[in-house]
Amino acid sequence: MPTPVRRALLATLLAGLCCAGAARDVPEPFWTAPDSRAAQQAAAWREAGRTADATLMDRIAARPEAEWLNGPNPGPVVSARTTAAAQAARTAVLVAYYIPNRDCGQYSLGGAPTAAAYRTWIDEFATALGDRGAYVIVEPDAVAQVVAGCTRVTASERYALLAYAVDHLKRRPNTHVYLDAGNSSWIPEAWRLVAALKASGVDRADGVALNVSNYQTNKASSTYGDQLSKDLAGKHYVIDTSRNGNGPYTGTGADTDAWCNPPGRALGTPPTTRTDNPLLDAYLWVKRPGESDGTCRGGPAAGQWWPSNALELARNARP
Repeated sequence: MPTPVRRALLATLLAGLCCAGAARDVPEPFWTAPDSRAAQQAAAWREAGRTADATLMDRIAARPEAEWLNGPNPGPVVSARTTAAAQAARTAVLVAYYIPNRDCGQYSLGGAPTAAAYRTWIDEFATALGDRGAYVIVEPDAVAQVVAGCTRVTASERYALLAYAVDHLKRRPNTHVYLDAGNSSWIPEAWRLVAALKASGVDRADGVALNVSNYQTNKASSTYGDQLSKDLAGKHYVIDTSRNGNGPYTGTGADTDAWCNPPGRALGTPPTTRTDNPLLDAYLWVKRPGESDGTCRGGPAAGQWWPSNALELARNARP
């Protein structure tokens, strides 16, 4: 017999799928993990009698989110996620996030110990994809941080490793590869990224990823993406809309850390490949709503689950 929490989890997922299906004429292609942190949280709250909060959490639990691969041995998780997605006739969204000197030593510091270790890691990641395919976001912030002046890395080595990742991941059948290109507020002059993106293999990718883990609006991001596309011979792009429903934070501290756990934000456009721009391939939830940006504004460590933050994002979301 299933446990009470598992029964509650099943109820959460069924409720979310019901509501999501009612709003769509055609199923979206992306896979929703049944064991996400949001789904587990909704189930636990429903079992504890926090029904209203659980219903709000369903707004996250019923939507597909990316799986971040940010530690050693990515193969088993990549294989498991893409296999589950394929069995459901859906596509997994994955993030490769293990470049050496990741995040330029900031909240999400870490990554592979050496360039050779990173290439081996990418080989394992690519092999585990098999022929099932996925949408893969390659190394959030890795290009933009170098362009912005990170001194912890050598630009030529960083770009070569990114190009290696793009090339090896793109060789896998049915895999869509998007090289991260920061966001419209970080390096507003899109042309400044062009040479670095080309050195990092963007010509062999499907396009670039924008607004990952940030809060810029769809309009600002698509305008930025359209400009990059012009400079990159028509490359397409995807936008992370997981937390941009209220746009960027403009309150106290916005001049220094608007990107880090800002208050009053909201879930954005649900993941979809249906956009009104032929260059925009999809809106995706790359940053998983409810996971901390770092130890700022009272948050836990970067990537850690923060239930109150998830609840605020869901509560502020448009119905």
